Amino acid sequence: MIILDTLLIGGIKFVLDKIAQAVETEMNDEGRLREELLAAQMQLELGEISPEEFTEFEREIVARLRELRPSAGASPSSPDVKVTGVEARAWDDEE
Repeated sequence: MIILDTLLIGGIKFVLDKIAQAVETEMNDEGRLREELLAAQMQLELGEISPEEFTEFEREIVARLRELRPSAGASPSSPDVKVTGVEARAWDDEE
């Protein structure tokens, strides 16, 4: 009986841990947060929410997005910019 109880409790704990991980992943998904922000912007344009409500919602979402992004090496002025290549020309190349 004790083994059965231990297995049952262990199984329930495993399932609850997996659910908690899935919820945390969903809450911290940048794409989902951006979709929520876009939906709130559409609601603002349609007049379903006030500008004050939108501003508060936007502030919360942007704060969560900042928490998710790593701060090392990120430029605060342009966090979405990613350098993928550089093109250079010398003055002698012009003909």
